[in-house]
Amino acid sequence: MATDALAASEPEQRPRGRPGVGAASQAERKDMIFRDRRDAGQRLTEGLAACRGQQPIVLALPRGGVVVGYEVARALDAPLDVVVTRKLGAPHNPEFGFGAVGPGGVQVLDEGTVRTLGLDAAQIERIAEKERKEMERRQASYRGERPLPDVSGRAAIVVDDGLATGVTAIAAVRAVRQWGPARLVLAVPVSAPGTAARLRDEVDELVCLHEPSGFMAVGRWYEDFSQASDEEVLEILARARSEHEGGGCAAP
Repeated sequence: MATDALAASEPEQRPRGRPGVGAASQAERKDMIFRDRRDAGQRLTEGLAACRGQQPIVLALPRGGVVVGYEVARALDAPLDVVVTRKLGAPHNPEFGFGAVGPGGVQVLDEGTVRTLGLDAAQIERIAEKERKEMERRQASYRGERPLPDVSGRAAIVVDDGLATGVTAIAAVRAVRQWGPARLVLAVPVSAPGTAARLRDEVDELVCLHEPSGFMAVGRWYEDFSQASDEEVLEILARARSEHEGGGCAAP
């Protein structure tokens, strides 16, 4: 199993005591906010036009990334599939992540957070094993019996709805890199600036529409950031396969 560590934990995105830094102005929020994930996906395609001639395939992170990815795949007339990762959550606060796992034995750890939590190797492995099993269950649910997508010789576009700490995205792009794409692109509507800088070193190209100084959370930049359900993800994936295999046209 491959295990990779992050050099440092994500810096906090907090106000620094000076106007305009750490808290977005009303004008900035008006310019940057997305109506919902569909709107974000449609706007994201503007930065991906160069991928059209590279037989692109869109690989979205469930759940929210699939909604964004559907709009990207539709605009590029590309197939849509998923790359499933799982966050590694702290023992007493699962929402507080210290790393992530991805397909192919990929494991990413934020060493700074691991030290802060005081986790030892045995604790990390117990949590990682649990999340690997859940990742495999979700992958089977979303993909059924279909084999992993063949990305060799193609542009693989990994899509999510935004980056906060970025650990699940790092796990995703490292997994996809193992599949041998000709070009690896990560596309997101919004990201914390420090996270975007880190991810640029992981891919051939990062397409990110906004890196607001007052990031705080992905959902802040969406008017509607309601959670996507598994049922919605399955419906979108089925619709995308039907449209692409049936020669459906890109969105106008």
